[in-house]
Amino acid sequence: MDKRKKEKDFEDEMQSADNFADAATKEQNFEQTESCDSDECLEDADNVSDKFAKLNDSYLRLMAEYDNYRKRTIKEKAELIKSGGEKAFVGLLPVIDDFERAVKTLETATDASAVKEGVLLIYNKFMNYLKQNGVNPIDSLGQVFDPEFDEAVAMIPVTDEEKKGTIIENIQTGYTLYDKVIRHAKVVVAN
Repeated sequence: MDKRKKEKDFEDEMQSADNFADAATKEQNFEQTESCDSDECLEDADNVSDKFAKLNDSYLRLMAEYDNYRKRTIKEKAELIKSGGEKAFVGLLPVIDDFERAVKTLETATDASAVKEGVLLIYNKFMNYLKQNGVNPIDSLGQVFDPEFDEAVAMIPVTDEEKKGTIIENIQTGYTLYDKVIRHAKVVVAN
C-alpha cells in the first residue's frame, strides 16, 4: 500500500512539473507577442526564460528518476519471483534426507513394521511442513458434496435417503492453500 502511495505522489509531482512547464511556455509565448521596447520587458523575458529552463530541467530530472524507479522495481519483482520458491524448497530438504535414509534402510531391513513406522514418521513430518506453510487437506469423506471443494468422479446409487448427496469415498485428497483450493478432492458421491 505504501509503494502505491509513493507512486501516486511521484506521479502527482510529475503532473505538477508538466503544469509548470506548460504555464511557463504560455507565459513566454504571450510575452513574445507583446511588443516591448523597454529594458524592463527584456529583463522579464529573460526571467521567464530562466524559469522555464529551470522547470524544464526539473521535469527532465524527475522523468529520469521515475524511469530509474520503474526499472528498479521491475528488477526487484523479477528477483522475488525467481527466488520466491527458495524458502519452500529449503524446507523440503530435511524430508528428502529422511526419504534417502529410508531407501537405504529398505535395502537391509528385515522388519516390515519398523520400515512402515519410519515411512509414517516421514509422512507426518511432510504433512506438518505443509500445514506450517498454509497447505491443508480437504476433509471430504462423509460430508455433503460441495463443488467448491470437491470434484465428483462417480455417483453410486444408494437406498438410504440420508446418504444421498454425501461423499462416500475419497479417491484423491484435495488441498487448500490459505483457504484457496489448489486441488479439488476427487470423490464418489452417493446418489
